[in-house]
Amino acid sequence: MDETLTADTVRSWGRRYSNWGRWGPDDQRGTLNFITPDRVLAACALPRRGLVISCALPFDRNGPQPAGGPRHNPIHLMLADGGDALAGAQDFPGGFQYADDAVYMPLQCGTQWDALAHVFYDGKMYNDRDVGLVTSQGARANSIDQIADGVVARGVLLDLPRGLGKPWLEDGTRIRPQDLDTCAERQGVTVEAGDVMLVRTGMMRRCLEAGSWEGYCGGPAPGLSLHCAAWLYEREVAAVATDTWGVEVIPNETVDCFQPLHMICLRNTGLLLGEIFQLDTLAEACAEDGRYAFLFTAPPLPISGAVGSPINPLAIK
Repeated sequence: MDETLTADTVRSWGRRYSNWGRWGPDDQRGTLNFITPDRVLAACALPRRGLVISCALPFDRNGPQPAGGPRHNPIHLMLADGGDALAGAQDFPGGFQYADDAVYMPLQCGTQWDALAHVFYDGKMYNDRDVGLVTSQGARANSIDQIADGVVARGVLLDLPRGLGKPWLEDGTRIRPQDLDTCAERQGVTVEAGDVMLVRTGMMRRCLEAGSWEGYCGGPAPGLSLHCAAWLYEREVAAVATDTWGVEVIPNETVDCFQPLHMICLRNTGLLLGEIFQLDTLAEACAEDGRYAFLFTAPPLPISGAVGSPINPLAIK
């Protein structure tokens, strides 16, 4: 490491890259405020092919969560099925029948957004709100439902391994600001205010090709360096998502705190973070037509009080 980064660094940089009060004391949207109506209209003009690409991993029992972990993969249950129909247990008048089902899952077990109430330190979360507002009943502020209409924007894909001629980045690879700049320049795209930036590391491709999620959740991974906090703040990026479990590089660069970029970006900058995005199909489409900007939409489920939400992000080219 070129310097020692600590919890004190996180607090110092958190103050430096803070958006507290920028949009008023009642704001709960953070950097999504950079997505203005004009930017939404400009993003809607981007598609040329009418190609719609999902960036979600399937929500099923084959997801990345390890057995016995704090999160688990979705459990899908049928409430009424064809067997019930054959038994005549689900008849409507006239002999019409139906199927019905349910799912039980942690809201952050698959492709998802972190809400601004997801992390905190020193008793505070985004916009100087007390952590006591997050109770056993959910978050009374900064919850995911506050941005139910807030993620329609210009999306930009930065495909780092492709530019380096690699299938994926090695675990522990730090993606620094200059790496983002170099990748964008190579692809002929710029990251602008109000953009949703998708960063492909290739880690998910590696796991899918190997047929194993071992180490994916919380293990060593390529990711954004803590030094990207300034880069993201200065460029007024609206949201960042990656194909990894936790966005930032693991092992973390700090010697005495976990997920430091989360702490600065979510708590101080108010920057929406997305994880476990499936970016391989989008990367192929972008390489095919040479266009790395597109209309992007990924609204969360408006689950009242939730600190995260599963999503099906769509890139429209």
